[in-house]
Amino acid sequence: MTSQSSPERISRASNAIFEETAFLFGGNAEFVESLYAQYLDDPNSVDPSWARYFAGLEGPTGPSSPSWAQRAQDSGAVAASPGGKASAEDVRLAAQQSVRMIQLVRAYRVLGHFAADLDPLKLSEKAPVPQLDPKFHGFKESDLDTPVFMDGVLGLQSATPREVASRLQRIYCGRIGYEFTHIHDAEQKDWLQRRIEGPEMEVHFTPAGKRAILNKLIEAEGFEKFCALRFLGTKRFGLDGGEAMMPALEQIIKRGGQLGVKDIVIGMAHRGRLNVLANLLAKPYRQIFHEFRGGSANPIGLEVSGDVKYHLGASSDRDFDGNLVHLSLTPNPSHLEAADPVVLGKARAKQTRNNDTQVRSSVLPMLLHGDAAFAGQGIVAECFAMSGIKGYRTGGTIHFVINNQIGFTTSPQFSRSSSYCTDIALMVQAPIFHVNGDDPEAVVHVARIATEFRQLFHKDVVIDMYCYRRFGHNETDEPSFTQPLMYRAIKDHPSTLELYAQKLVSESTMAQGEVQHMVDDFNKRLDDEFEASKSHVPDRADWLSSYWLGFEQAPKSYKRGETGVDKYALLDVGKTLSTIPEGFNAHKTIVRQMQNKARMFETGEGIDWATAEALAFGTLVREGTPVRLSGQDCGRGTFSQRHSVLVDQDTENRYIPLANISKDQAEFEVIDSLLSENAVLGFEYGYSTAEPRALVLWEAQFGDFANGAQVLIDQFIASGEMKWLRMSGLVMLLPHGYEGQGPEHSSARLERYLQLSAQDNWQVCNPTTPANYFHVLRRQIVRPFRKPLILMTPKSLLRHKRCVSFLSDLETGTSFHRVFRDQAECVPGATTVQLAPDDQIKRVILCSGKVYFDLMEAREKYNEPHVQMLRLEQLYPFPEGPLGQELERFPNAEIVWVQEEPRNQGAWFFVRHRIEYLMEKLGRRVRPRYIGRPEYASTAAGLMSQHTAELQYIMEEAMRFDLKIRIEDEQ
Repeated sequence: MTSQSSPERISRASNAIFEETAFLFGGNAEFVESLYAQYLDDPNSVDPSWARYFAGLEGPTGPSSPSWAQRAQDSGAVAASPGGKASAEDVRLAAQQSVRMIQLVRAYRVLGHFAADLDPLKLSEKAPVPQLDPKFHGFKESDLDTPVFMDGVLGLQSATPREVASRLQRIYCGRIGYEFTHIHDAEQKDWLQRRIEGPEMEVHFTPAGKRAILNKLIEAEGFEKFCALRFLGTKRFGLDGGEAMMPALEQIIKRGGQLGVKDIVIGMAHRGRLNVLANLLAKPYRQIFHEFRGGSANPIGLEVSGDVKYHLGASSDRDFDGNLVHLSLTPNPSHLEAADPVVLGKARAKQTRNNDTQVRSSVLPMLLHGDAAFAGQGIVAECFAMSGIKGYRTGGTIHFVINNQIGFTTSPQFSRSSSYCTDIALMVQAPIFHVNGDDPEAVVHVARIATEFRQLFHKDVVIDMYCYRRFGHNETDEPSFTQPLMYRAIKDHPSTLELYAQKLVSESTMAQGEVQHMVDDFNKRLDDEFEASKSHVPDRADWLSSYWLGFEQAPKSYKRGETGVDKYALLDVGKTLSTIPEGFNAHKTIVRQMQNKARMFETGEGIDWATAEALAFGTLVREGTPVRLSGQDCGRGTFSQRHSVLVDQDTENRYIPLANISKDQAEFEVIDSLLSENAVLGFEYGYSTAEPRALVLWEAQFGDFANGAQVLIDQFIASGEMKWLRMSGLVMLLPHGYEGQGPEHSSARLERYLQLSAQDNWQVCNPTTPANYFHVLRRQIVRPFRKPLILMTPKSLLRHKRCVSFLSDLETGTSFHRVFRDQAECVPGATTVQLAPDDQIKRVILCSGKVYFDLMEAREKYNEPHVQMLRLEQLYPFPEGPLGQELERFPNAEIVWVQEEPRNQGAWFFVRHRIEYLMEKLGRRVRPRYIGRPEYASTAAGLMSQHTAELQYIMEEAMRFDLKIRIEDEQ
């Protein structure tokens, strides 16, 4: 059942659309007509708003406006008086009828789509649209065949109401429903109106074009039927019922190539994916059949988990009339619409690489949706919200909705509140073309218009193809359990191929024998491919090619990498970071910060977190590596620490120091994102997969904000390489630390990332010095492979007097440390404790993150020389080697793990068995003990007093041996 089954809903939509032009309704016709007659006598006698409106109806006129009446008289639409001149009454009647005709035309433009023939199954209850009847606007039966002056509307000088209504019915109420009058931009609306109503309004194809459409339908239907026969009962999520999509996509590629598109990035769910892989991207049928048999998509020897065949991606080049277009289908999980922002990010990266940063017409993102997911998944709205924002726009996306009129077992009236599943696109004033999927020519026609609109106006456009799902949600499902009437109709409904073949035969475009011959030839081809699949062995992996050439698979053991930078390069960047341009009126606090930075570079001491980060970014762009940082308020930084964008206090002009290091530097892009985590993180992940030579970072405003993007983290970032051979160097910056700010802004949920850690899928780090942060960022680029980097970043440590580094810690020869030994005597300004010799150390505290600084202060408070502290700066991959070397130094010490997170959170459950295993390798059967908060359902206490008491208890437990240590028995 479609959304048109509810007359009340249609009525509500009609009223909403017409609300702003209610003055044009028939009930007000007498009033409007009298005003118009008054305007004709004297344009200055009516309100200026009415004068503008009437002027728009009649076009340019002379000073006294009698020319309209003269043109009407010349057209024969006004009867002249016996004296040969139109009387005032004639003019009034002509104005009255013309206004009514304009009302009628507008009604069709606005509401005609509600009366269009869209449902192939014709299950919809057709709600009447009275505004489409000429009589609604005041025409009488006797008026219907009387010419009315049109003045060029619809390309007509005059026409009868009956003729106009017939023409409008053909244009707006056929098998295409055009929805575009919500668009505010006059140029866009005018172009669409002319394209819809003009000479090309008729859906017309040459015999060769019709044969091409037929051929794609044969391929689409033939492939599905072949798979159903050869692999009976196997899930394939077939396109059956929506085959007209295939010639439409072919048209988008062809017309796009003619209009300058060089690359199309495609995203879609599982419905019809195998068909798209086979018949659009030309993935070999034998490979697909090999996967149906249980074979791998990748060559033997690659240590990957793989994925089901209808989640995989592919890429290929298609040549249409000499225009080469590269196609890439992005892999996706079963989380519907989750791949949308990934596609947009990939497209943006490719556009940037092509230097297409203005109109962005060379790379086209194309998203294929299901109707229920398009209306129901919030990430769709987030992607629309990004479409016009400077940091995320891609020049417009073509959205193709495979409208099966059902979502799994849920009918539309239970799955959305809007008239159409596509109403979400109204938020960005995208044109929407509703089309009957049983009319492939109409579907291809709107695909062509959509492509032209996108290339001309660089904004989103939607094709809503009404079709059906011939089988259940998958081929083993029984859909008549829940939709018996729909599936009774589907059972008796001929396929799109059958209907179109009959049409071509009936109009003598083709003979019946020709059609059957094409079908037989294609089936023979599939039979041959099926036989070939029995011995098929994949010989290449779809990765590390094209722009990834030169990159490698990660080695089994990591090297430190050359991440240090020449001192003079650091000072060069530092000079930019500490200089305000002449004439720029910066905030007084910023001026002081700049002065402090200048002193850092003069003395080489006190390098804080934000300065080390800026040096990492600055040295990278200076060396030719682009840097892209996005996130909510990341330009200033949530904690006012970054200030990568300075704002003039008088003019609000912006100055970005890192974009002004040198003339030949790479781009530094810092973007304050929209208030979205899911779509923005997906966008940045997609960007990183298409641009491995850039450092791409996403910063959460607080670490727990990443919870809103958990699907992207689980399904793409953590597992994308193992499932789909898709490397990414994305960096996630997650502010983390317990400072008494309550449960919502304390924890970045470190435990979740550690639980997802396996098979060397990414890196999880918790650095505690600005220098180590500097090196871990640069390490992302200098290595010849890419892995995502999950970084717990600080809040209070951003300005902590002990969380500082020397400039020499960043210079050539220095690098990232996965484990830090106790630096009690190395921290500037620290009141240190003289530690006992290694063999007299009674306790080794292992920890990670901010808690180290709390422990330092506690050790000084209790003056405890027999406690050593080791920091794990990298938790995954677990630093077994360097940690083992450090632990060997303390043969008589117990091992304690201290964390500020609750026991069931943080790193404890991840590290405890690894530490125990490591101690066994060292010949000591010592089990680590836990000191920290007890298990919590929440992440942290909500009261500062409780937080302080808990922290004090942890510090006492860690340092005072005379206190009874409360540790649960691990036996």
